[in-house]
Amino acid sequence: MKKTIEVVAAVIKDGNRYFCAQRKDEGELAKKWEFPGGKIEVGETMQEALKREIFEELDTKIEVKDFIMTVNHEYKGFILIMHAFECEIIKGNLVLSEHLDSRWATIEEMKEMDFADADIPILRKLK
Repeated sequence: MKKTIEVVAAVIKDGNRYFCAQRKDEGELAKKWEFPGGKIEVGETMQEALKREIFEELDTKIEVKDFIMTVNHEYKGFILIMHAFECEIIKGNLVLSEHLDSRWATIEEMKEMDFADADIPILRKLK
C-alpha cells in the first residue's frame, strides 16, 4: 500500500502574478514547479502548518486567507492530499532555502512551466 502524505500549499499573488518555486533535483518530483508549502505536523491546523512551512522554507511570514481547494493525486510512489490556500505576505522576501529556483509568473506563463501534477488542478482553478 502506498503512503499517503497530507500537505498544504500557499498560493501567493501579487497583481496578476503568482509565486512559484522549483523543487530540488531529487525524487519523483525533481525540478517540478509547485506552489510552496509542506507537510502538516501532528496537532497543527492546516493554517498553522502553512505559516510554519513558509517561514521555514522561505523566511517569510504570511497570513493564510481563503481556502481554494483540496487535490487528491496519486503519484507512482505515494498518494498526496494537498490543501491550497490563498496567502498574503506580511513580512519577508521569500528567500529560497529548500528550492532550486523561484519566479513570479502569470497564469499564462505557468501553463508553459513543468508543474507537479498535483498543482495543476490549482492552476486551472485560478483562471
